[in-house]
Amino acid sequence: MILRRSRAAGLSLMLLALSACGGGARPNATPPRAASGNGDAGAALDRLLQGDEGAARKQLKAILKRDPNNASAQMVLASMKGDAREQLGPHNYPYTVRAGDTIDGIAQRLLGNRLKAYQLLRYNDLSLPAQLAVGQVLRIPGEQRREPPRAPAPPPAPSPAPPRPAQPAPVAQPKPAPAARPAPAANPAAARQARAAGLAALNQGKVAQAVAQLRRAAALDPGNPLIARDLARAQRIAATVRTKR
Repeated sequence: MILRRSRAAGLSLMLLALSACGGGARPNATPPRAASGNGDAGAALDRLLQGDEGAARKQLKAILKRDPNNASAQMVLASMKGDAREQLGPHNYPYTVRAGDTIDGIAQRLLGNRLKAYQLLRYNDLSLPAQLAVGQVLRIPGEQRREPPRAPAPPPAPSPAPPRPAQPAPVAQPKPAPAARPAPAANPAAARQARAAGLAALNQGKVAQAVAQLRRAAALDPGNPLIARDLARAQRIAATVRTKR
């Protein structure tokens, strides 16, 4: 009788131990979800402009998985698909690239949002990675806004004149700024001739001559999208030729 009670007590203790082990394992059955990567849509845009489209898309999807209403990530991801001309509108104006310009800097300054940089790149039929050349003509969607002139570097201070007891020191008068050269008048007929000459030079392999003629055509007819398209193509070919050299 005593032996049976001992066995029953031992069996009960074993069942209690197994039950306790099973109850303790439940909280760890589903491991905590790992934190997503960098949630900065601007960093994803930088990757995209450097040509790493796959990594940028993966990072944007990770951001939206964590925060589906992230407007910045939605904007950059939307810029990677669809028609950029439908997204930004058909009306545009020419802009000549200056020293120090970047595609995201131009998007921030002229479109009001650097996250539209990839859309602007596709709007101009440019390929990744984003590289601009001084003098390159871009099409900027929308109506042209008058940009404030860049402040010139301050002139060096003149040497102080020796004081005179009877007369005050003369005040140096700043020189007037030189008048800006007027833009050449639009001349569609001359623009067509320059475009034809540029395309002929491009077909003959004279890339530099083609770019010069097409730039002249763009200046004579700034609103012509065909000239802008041909100029962008000639500039891409010129960049490829320079790289191969």
